Amino acid sequence: MNNVIVYCEIEDGNIVDVSLELLTKGRSLADLLNVQLDAVIIGKELKGIEQQVYPFGVDNLYVAEDSRLYPYETLPHASIVSKLFEEIKPEIALFGATSIGRDLAPRIASALKCGLTADCTSLEIGEHEDKKKKKTYKDLLFQIRPAFGGNIIATIINPETRPQMATVREGVMKKEIKSMSYKGKITKLEVEKYVREEDFVVRILDRHIEKSKVNIKNSQIIISGGYGVGSKENFDLLFELADVLGGEVGGSRAAVDAGYITHERQIGQTGVTVRPKLYIACGISGAVQHRAGMDQSAMIISINKDPEAPINQIADYAIIGDIGTVLPKMIKYYKKNTK
Repeated sequence: MNNVIVYCEIEDGNIVDVSLELLTKGRSLADLLNVQLDAVIIGKELKGIEQQVYPFGVDNLYVAEDSRLYPYETLPHASIVSKLFEEIKPEIALFGATSIGRDLAPRIASALKCGLTADCTSLEIGEHEDKKKKKTYKDLLFQIRPAFGGNIIATIINPETRPQMATVREGVMKKEIKSMSYKGKITKLEVEKYVREEDFVVRILDRHIEKSKVNIKNSQIIISGGYGVGSKENFDLLFELADVLGGEVGGSRAAVDAGYITHERQIGQTGVTVRPKLYIACGISGAVQHRAGMDQSAMIISINKDPEAPINQIADYAIIGDIGTVLPKMIKYYKKNTK
């Protein structure tokens, strides 16, 4: 049917944020292609679940409900999604780049013999001219992501096979409601037609999920440090400034690899994607991998000894100086002026 479809993940009865972000992007892609937006939800006790997705502009919702389908297991979910895609023939299929999406999407792509681009940072619609074949492909999904260690930005296309599949990490796309009154159509799938008994050979007996103690993604103020901070002890200044401003502390991959800060605070292509109102980058050079995770911040302040640091090119304000000198002054004057 050439529609755009999003696989929606569920946790404790709620659609996870990355799926809602993909519904927002899926709606905009569907509008550009003049097609409908579909979604598929698989789980148990799904009564009323459509109310969570309709406001994001979903036209057709496919629901597979069975007590055996939650929590997620690879084989039954893969069977349902691949067979559903064979039936409805979507043009574009989007998955979250989560532990579930990274497990499920490659299996679907392999079963349907189509391409898959992982960890996209942007999705656009465009046309491509194949000069060898003397053929022009219109309305292709441009799947954009950093490649070769982040040294280039690659635009990947899939002109021949369908669906065009991509995974996107949480926080990369904006989550926006189209209309609270938007209503779509719900189709309940007969689970037995899509799965085999062998798909349930693995059973999950118990789950233990430790919730993160750090909430960088939703913080409106982030003080982030790179390798240039110099040491784990020097990060204390960043934590002090974050405490004064009411923000969180993040870090680049180089800082995490050096042991200056824990991985749960990593921002960038292989960490968390953030969109705070204020992002203060301390001793961060600004490699493309890091910028991919924070360049949508409302305001960026760079503090760096190197005036030629790439981070300064996207910063709203660049302070050329040593963080050991600059940060104590910021802390001092902020405390002084907020009493």
